[in-house]
Amino acid sequence: MQSVELSFASPRKLPKPKDLRGNVVVLDIAFASEAGGKSFETVTLPFIEALGSRLRAWVDHHDSLHHARYAEDARFVLSTKAEHGACPEMITPEIVARAGRIDTLVCHVDFDGLASGAKWLRGGEEPYPGCDADARAIDTRIGTPGPIAQRIDRALRARPRDHALFGLIVRHLSTGLTDASLWQPIDAAGAELAPLEAESRRLAKSFARIEPGIVIVDATTRKGPYDKTLLLLVGQERASVSAVIDGDNVTFAAAFDSGINFLEKFGISGGMPTVVSIHRSKLASALESLGVKPTEASRFS
Repeated sequence: MQSVELSFASPRKLPKPKDLRGNVVVLDIAFASEAGGKSFETVTLPFIEALGSRLRAWVDHHDSLHHARYAEDARFVLSTKAEHGACPEMITPEIVARAGRIDTLVCHVDFDGLASGAKWLRGGEEPYPGCDADARAIDTRIGTPGPIAQRIDRALRARPRDHALFGLIVRHLSTGLTDASLWQPIDAAGAELAPLEAESRRLAKSFARIEPGIVIVDATTRKGPYDKTLLLLVGQERASVSAVIDGDNVTFAAAFDSGINFLEKFGISGGMPTVVSIHRSKLASALESLGVKPTEASRFS
């Protein structure tokens, strides 16, 4: 197994290239889009250019109009969400071998991204049988992930900013789950999700329905931390589109197989077609693009 440093990132917050050691691989990090107030030109492109030849591979499964720029560059293994529901299934022994010696892995911080990092460290071999399918189930919310993935996913949703936990999970997965003692801190983190779930279900009681087929709730004022993923999923049980307002941010979600594409509806260059976050100032226009009457949409300006 390769000895590498781990760095954890999101599309809108990439590490500084000068802080990354040696040759670099980027896994499950979408190209930045305008949705989060950033852009490909201001975030992703400078990162790619600063790394230069040190960038050995970029593997990702989020949609982006900018994928076309790298169609002839073999380092970039890029697909749409429809083509690959999760990133680990894209990582093969051939891609790992082609990249050569790696010094740093930059991974997204959900189960999908951390499992991708672990699979890379294992030379393209699944950390456990069914890990690829579990990542797909979690990232698409279609089907039921196995018990291993559920335990890890709960921990990550409880502590979405805990870099020490991220590293521990990659270590556990990359060693094939052989050290049973590593489950203790993962399960301890997962136990912290229960009160967040309770607050999410309380907030869900305030979902308001807007035609055609949208439910929306304002979680800005709440009693404590909550699990946005669960809140959005509860909303999707009631309508084809659910939306959660949280301060200056609004997240829209629809089922992976719904046929809804928020990127096209909202005029966004990339990201996940069925889960998109925008600035609250754009909420009224986003609702109108989904068919809400202007007079109704203006209530949320």
